[in-house]
Amino acid sequence: MRVDLGNALDSVASPGVSRDTLSRLDDRVADAHERIETGRANDEHGYAALNLPETTNPAEIRTAVEPFADVETVLTVGIGGSALGAATLAHGLESDVDAYFLDNVDPEHVASLLDGISLADTAVNVVSRSGTTAETLANFLVVRDAMESAGVDWTEQTFVTTGEEGNLRNLADRHDLPALDVPDGVPGRFSMLSTVGLACAAIQGHDIEAVLDGAQAEADRLGGSLFESPAYAYGAITYALDERGAGINAMMPYAESLETYAEWFAQLWAESLGKDGVGQTPVRALGATDQHSQLQLYRAGPSDKMVTFVRPTERADRSIPETDLPGLEYLGGSSLGTLLSAEFEATEASLAASGQPNVRLEIDRVDEYGLGELCYCLEAACVLAGELYSVETFNQPAVEWGKRAARGLLGGGEFEEAEAVAEKSKLVVE
Repeated sequence: MRVDLGNALDSVASPGVSRDTLSRLDDRVADAHERIETGRANDEHGYAALNLPETTNPAEIRTAVEPFADVETVLTVGIGGSALGAATLAHGLESDVDAYFLDNVDPEHVASLLDGISLADTAVNVVSRSGTTAETLANFLVVRDAMESAGVDWTEQTFVTTGEEGNLRNLADRHDLPALDVPDGVPGRFSMLSTVGLACAAIQGHDIEAVLDGAQAEADRLGGSLFESPAYAYGAITYALDERGAGINAMMPYAESLETYAEWFAQLWAESLGKDGVGQTPVRALGATDQHSQLQLYRAGPSDKMVTFVRPTERADRSIPETDLPGLEYLGGSSLGTLLSAEFEATEASLAASGQPNVRLEIDRVDEYGLGELCYCLEAACVLAGELYSVETFNQPAVEWGKRAARGLLGGGEFEEAEAVAEKSKLVVE
């Protein structure tokens, strides 16, 4: 895992950060690292997530999913952190077992998905720490009904990942369903490296030990200086750029398989750091596709952004056939990988030439080890940034407000947040 900060220095970018500023900031990084290490040592809420490479038991996960060894499809029913980590791995890695995710309650999408898969050949993983998440439980009730209508014994096809108590735990006990524990002290958006993110990968036949090994490699590099840790380097530079006006962070991987990773990053960054009037706004992009859409804004729009590029340095390639079409001869005999690399280098240089700050993250390959590295790195970077911002990184009060309001509207109890819905101002144009 490598992080290149060169195009975020003030000699290149505006806003930018000087080397002297980074050296001064390094003292704060050292203090933050001490706080993080104390939190890890005591398994404090949130900080415990950075211990997952050591505390997650892959054998336990494999045992729980053994009954589903012959399925053709795995369907994860969850939302937010209960789905995005698993989806990042599933979409980043190839498998003969298809993976789908019900992480929204759009009725047309749910119906289309359930109509398009063989439920008799599908393992269903219902994921909710509390066992009370409205969207997850609603979708599961719909899935269970669809299975019963198709003559499928849902109890033979379902396992749960949940907390020690709650509706899902009671359901698992009542029907003797396989169950995995959500680890204590780990917020959902930090749970990829746990039972939450790895069960789907195990069913798909991926090397979950390698995912944890890649994460552990980055954990071992955490230290008292941003100049020695890619994770801390990234967390520090994003904080410093935000303080200088780059309040938008466009995450732009140059690999189709990492598109969902950008979505995972957006939740991690927004939900963890967007508090008390601070925090960058994450934006999702995909190279080279969004060179033809968003890049115009990033290069020539307001100077309020940084762009984070992510790329693997090794990948399978496909040659471009020779052609005699006028003007296209330069493409023939090259390869798609070479073209994508040129697009990457050109975009990076384009932003640098216009003074727009950007940072490069590189892994060797998009494989289990590389994804473990990448995702742990961003989690640790996020925790460090939270320390520098002095925010409560591991809570999400705005999210909980919305949950209470929705539950009140559905008749799930008396919640004052629901009353705010009736107070909405209106200015309707028809």
